[in-house]
Amino acid sequence: MNSTAPDLSSIRFLVLDFDGVMTDNRVMVSEDGSETVICNRSDGMGIQLAQTQGLDVLVLSKERNPVVAARCRKLGVPCVQGQDNKLPVLEGLAQDRGLIAEQVAYVGNDVNDLECMVWSGLGIAVADAHKEASAVANWTTTQLGGRGAVREVCDHWMAQN
Repeated sequence: MNSTAPDLSSIRFLVLDFDGVMTDNRVMVSEDGSETVICNRSDGMGIQLAQTQGLDVLVLSKERNPVVAARCRKLGVPCVQGQDNKLPVLEGLAQDRGLIAEQVAYVGNDVNDLECMVWSGLGIAVADAHKEASAVANWTTTQLGGRGAVREVCDHWMAQN
């Protein structure tokens, strides 16, 4: 685990997991089965500020819940959801943008993010990530998932670009 922010100046594409990264990994389920999550407005502001400075941001999620698309729509961030095998999707997204792995940062928190974190030029784990995600990360944020981790990444990127 490395909590010192690395050089992000070559990063052009920031890919975020949703649950546990954009949220605090909790879900509230109502009696009708609908789900809600808690997101951090500071994370959203960080994304929007970084986008205005040229960072390409996308959410790539295993989750199939409409809440993912709703949050991304509000932030103006494209999302690809319902992906059980994220790595081929990530590789394709990078290729479509003419990018190599070293220009991609992936922020994850759990075992379904490991392949993407390892493939990316910069694998980032949130502070409260599962131990296996933290073990493969090039950088671990000081902030928790859904509680400022995305803003921390965006702020570091903006400071270096």
